[in-house]
Amino acid sequence: MQLLDQTEVRQHLTINAAIDAIEQLLTLQHHHPTWVNSPERLVIPTFSESSNHSQGSHLSMPATIFDDKEEFAIVKLVTICPDNPKRHLPTTTATITVSDNATGKMLAIMDGSYITEVRTAALSGIATKLMAKTDCQSAAVIGCGGMAFEQLNAVLTVRPSIDRVYLWNRSQDGAAAFKAKFAKEYNFDNIELIVCHDINDALKNADIINVATRSNQGLFHIDQIKTDAHINAVGAYLPSMKEISSEVVAKSQVIVDDMAGSQAEAGDLIQAQHAGQWDWNDLIGDLKALLISPNKIDTQKLTLFKSVGAASFDAAVGLYMAKKATKASLGLQTAW
Repeated sequence: MQLLDQTEVRQHLTINAAIDAIEQLLTLQHHHPTWVNSPERLVIPTFSESSNHSQGSHLSMPATIFDDKEEFAIVKLVTICPDNPKRHLPTTTATITVSDNATGKMLAIMDGSYITEVRTAALSGIATKLMAKTDCQSAAVIGCGGMAFEQLNAVLTVRPSIDRVYLWNRSQDGAAAFKAKFAKEYNFDNIELIVCHDINDALKNADIINVATRSNQGLFHIDQIKTDAHINAVGAYLPSMKEISSEVVAKSQVIVDDMAGSQAEAGDLIQAQHAGQWDWNDLIGDLKALLISPNKIDTQKLTLFKSVGAASFDAAVGLYMAKKATKASLGLQTAW
């Protein structure tokens, strides 16, 4: 069995590899729906909101994948700790296990925090490839937390024509720190990173808008964004949370990453429906259907990709890493 810490995972997992793994998963699900099984994830609230603790959550996300030769079980365990930035620790921690279902043998245990960031970003990368204009020149990052780095990496990877990125965060120090870290650690020398004090300055010229926050209300209105912009919204993962205003949802062509998960958890869409401004019948479809039939979307009009995550996506990337680690003897090898 291979043990992979976050350093090892970061060294050997690229955004292109994650995009490929998830596109293969979506294609597999389309052609063989029964070969991938991932029940709705279990979410347990942690702590009650108080002066001492912000409410967080613990998630259990199991899945099985049959690849026409072997079947694997992949489980991700996640703890979300909103107070961790004050402790200089990441908000989200995760562990992924991969085992062979024929024998029950554990193949790998790995840090799942970076995989969570990369698989979420890979979904946005696939959505951006399929939903955004091909000649995008600029992007906006709304919310400059940990998830935003790989989100931007994915967008710049699939839309290399972008040369300007506008950054907005509730804390200006956070946006400045994001700018410094991204410029240092990511290989995009031709990109101008611009910190904006006003969210409108970040949005008004953006062809692609990445939103990753813990907001409970819409962050912008329809008249603040371009009529042909593409939005990747990945932060609101509970019905009570909301980043995208209902009027923006109503004006957008909406694609979701996972149908069942979105109907249960996508607060932006659930609240737009409750407000009577949008309905699930207005949904264009999910990412799997769009990958198979890209003509479902008019890329010259406003598009919205809403992602809440699903165990199958983590499973695809985790299984890729486990196979790679086993083949190349990555990380620490140990008997189990």
